[in-house]
Amino acid sequence: MSLVLVKEGIFNTVQDLGREGFRRFGVNPAGTMDRAATRLINILLGNDENEAVLELHFPSGEIHFESDATLALGGGDFSPAIDLEPISNWRVVSVTKKSTLRFTSKLKGERTYLAVKGGFKIDQWLGSKCTNLAAAVGGVDGRRLRLGDRIEFSSETGHDRVKKRPSVSTSLIPHYSRFPTVRILAGAEFDCLTDQSQETLFDGTFVVSKNSDRMGFRLQGERLSLHSPIEMLSAAACFGTIQLLPDGQVIVLMADHQTSGGYPRIAHVIERDLPLLAQLAPNDKVAFHQVGIVEAEALLLEFERDLQLLKAGVELSNG
Repeated sequence: MSLVLVKEGIFNTVQDLGREGFRRFGVNPAGTMDRAATRLINILLGNDENEAVLELHFPSGEIHFESDATLALGGGDFSPAIDLEPISNWRVVSVTKKSTLRFTSKLKGERTYLAVKGGFKIDQWLGSKCTNLAAAVGGVDGRRLRLGDRIEFSSETGHDRVKKRPSVSTSLIPHYSRFPTVRILAGAEFDCLTDQSQETLFDGTFVVSKNSDRMGFRLQGERLSLHSPIEMLSAAACFGTIQLLPDGQVIVLMADHQTSGGYPRIAHVIERDLPLLAQLAPNDKVAFHQVGIVEAEALLLEFERDLQLLKAGVELSNG
């Protein structure tokens, strides 16, 4: 029971929700860029939310199934098709042995995710299956997927075991855009910005630089400045931290971020909006809107409640 990569994509890896609990040792969490998509499709299949998925970029190559399987796709829309028959994201799909999954064109987003019912048979490192490219651990030998890589399923995933084909409600699907407005919280050094720079942060438009990757998105916009130079000791950083660089531009730390840094932390993207940022490409734009911690927590709690309702619905449909 397995799948095999019969045509190589440009940047495909095995990921899960990350390797938490080891930042004090300098081990960053890594994991999927779009955690909402990861959780949604795993819940849809009845998997643990943290089950490993394939994170695929376009062109994504071709995936051949060596056994019957039940799968779900989420995140960016790359026009997926099984043996030339179009399928949709955000719903359970059954495939038969010798079927081939192809992605024909990129319609929206930069990363799509593939989960199979039962999950993938991948060895864990520090409690996670995710690929850490810098350390060359996790996933498949700590590297990108290559032509001919075979990934086994953890358990029987035959489509005849699935009674119904549930799908994700549109209210739960992130509203991906090439120019989203992303909500942020003021960071520890926000007040060190000049009044004009604070206004620019919220009123300006920022462009994702080509010098961006899973570690961080460098943004290009009007230069921001501090009241006066400050010297900082390295301080904790996380997914979504917005740092001010010496040249007055900003960087948003992403999934492969370092565990600490010495640049001013002027803001943090709220967790609910990280998927919107994760699906951006170079030359896409982003704007920021400030919210308070109470609103950020309320938005996250609302999403968590909706996930629990989805989980209950899936359990009932398969009961």
